Amino acid sequence: MRLTKSVENKLHRPTFWHFVTLEPDGTPYVRPVWVDEKDGHVLVNSGARWRKVHNARANPHVALSMVELDNPYERVEIRGCAVEFIGGQAADLQLDQLAKRYLGLAVYPWRKSGEARVIIRIEPKVVVHHVDTDDPHVLPVA
Repeated sequence: MRLTKSVENKLHRPTFWHFVTLEPDGTPYVRPVWVDEKDGHVLVNSGARWRKVHNARANPHVALSMVELDNPYERVEIRGCAVEFIGGQAADLQLDQLAKRYLGLAVYPWRKSGEARVIIRIEPKVVVHHVDTDDPHVLPVA
């Protein structure tokens, strides 16, 4: 599925997204994450040994969601599949790029010594961009 320009723009802003993977028993595991977009794919950077990476490797069906702070009735949901795990220097460089976007810093400041990083590349399958109202003071009509 192709991302719209408005969704791509949200993926290129310092917006926090919730990333959902599935535990071995099928229950959802949710964590807030920084995101990026490249060539129509969503990119999530994580420590290689973290649970969300383990879950996505075991079951590639994942989801992301965000809510606009200026208008909490506007939301984006992306459901898709983790199609690639990219480690090494590419993951390290991308983490620093995210630190620049989200923190205004050239280098990610919370690196743990010896920690390997990985980019989870997600292919969107379903994308929902829902806007109920442009005015956050007016409730949406059901």
